[in-house]
Amino acid sequence: MGSEAVRAPNLSGGCQCGAVRFRVKGDPGTSSVCHCRMCQKASSAPYLALVGPGENPVEWTRGAPSWFNSSNMARRGFCHACGTPLAYDAPDGLALCVIAFDDPDAVAPTIAYGIEGKRPWCDGVAALPQRVTMDDIEAAPFLDRLVSLQHPDHDTDQWPESEK
Repeated sequence: MGSEAVRAPNLSGGCQCGAVRFRVKGDPGTSSVCHCRMCQKASSAPYLALVGPGENPVEWTRGAPSWFNSSNMARRGFCHACGTPLAYDAPDGLALCVIAFDDPDAVAPTIAYGIEGKRPWCDGVAALPQRVTMDDIEAAPFLDRLVSLQHPDHDTDQWPESEK
């Protein structure tokens, strides 16, 4: 009876422009959302989804984040070129922004923190009318000509590709 070694995940991600990329080998720690006001401001969103790398080191595979000290205890990592939030570093360890992963669903949050800062309208978002992006083509006709310059959700040898 043969046994196969279980392969640890190789999770990669990065910023919107591709200047900063990272990789985590192995299972990450707990993933969460934080509704505190600092996380809201850092992400410019109603909450920030974060996941710790667990015992696994984070490898910055292209570039490195710039850092902003958001308090005397924590700093926030972001791309210097496009501003994408990438990391949160505090005395209890480094956490990476879930949405910066190429496959954010692989590190989906399982708990919410900082709920004292939760915006009162957050729970109602799922009940709002929903539309697919291209359903707005009449209101925003530029959408049919839109070409994304965003880094793709996978590692690349070079970016932008035009530099090859």
